[in-house]
Amino acid sequence: MFEQINEKKQQLDSKRPLPKYTVQSLREKLFLEWTYNSNAIEGNTLTLQETKVVLEGITVGGKTLREHLEIINHQKAIQYVEEIVQTQESLSEWQIKNLHRLVLKGIDDAYAGVYRNQQVFISGAVHTPPSPVHIPEQMEKLMQWYKEEAQQLHPVERGAMLHALFVGIHPFIDGNGRTSHLLLNLELMKSGYPPVIIRVENRLAYYSALDQAHTTHEYHAFIQLVVKEVEASLGLYLSAVTMT
Repeated sequence: MFEQINEKKQQLDSKRPLPKYTVQSLREKLFLEWTYNSNAIEGNTLTLQETKVVLEGITVGGKTLREHLEIINHQKAIQYVEEIVQTQESLSEWQIKNLHRLVLKGIDDAYAGVYRNQQVFISGAVHTPPSPVHIPEQMEKLMQWYKEEAQQLHPVERGAMLHALFVGIHPFIDGNGRTSHLLLNLELMKSGYPPVIIRVENRLAYYSALDQAHTTHEYHAFIQLVVKEVEASLGLYLSAVTMT
């Protein structure tokens, strides 16, 4: 499953250090698309161009304050992901809560970075997240899995599994989807991969693969979906550095 990814990653690594301004422009492109798609999947109606404008500090008429905050907050959360990658800190519940706090800042401060105390249901999904009383225990198990079994996995599989397991627990009232995307890319970026974009046009396949994983504990389809997006991001980087 990972042969092509490994080959592309080796090709990219062989070209390091990558041209400074090429990397900078790729980073800006991917971070904008990541912010747009991650929010669009969750129902934000700002277009890609409107997202870019909001990040430049301009208000878009006819859009809600929440939609503006979702864009600004997500960009700050990405910056936090970059900080964690640079300092090489190991993943912790504290980091996850901090990421979520950034995602919901100014939107729902009472629940920002706080595990839910109510039962929730995922619209359109068969899977029902665990009762709130089980969340601390489930999150503790997730972190234990991450420290032990997950370290034996390929980085792409580890990131995909972390994303899927986290969403299955659904530990927060809101913002779980955005937080899970941040965790996926945090894991990839730690291992030298570019961030991946789960695109809004692939939303149906994304939700279907996640629901299958949560109801059958069969994660292959979801991992394969992430593999495809990793290949796309690596391909983008390789085409850019080959042109320079």
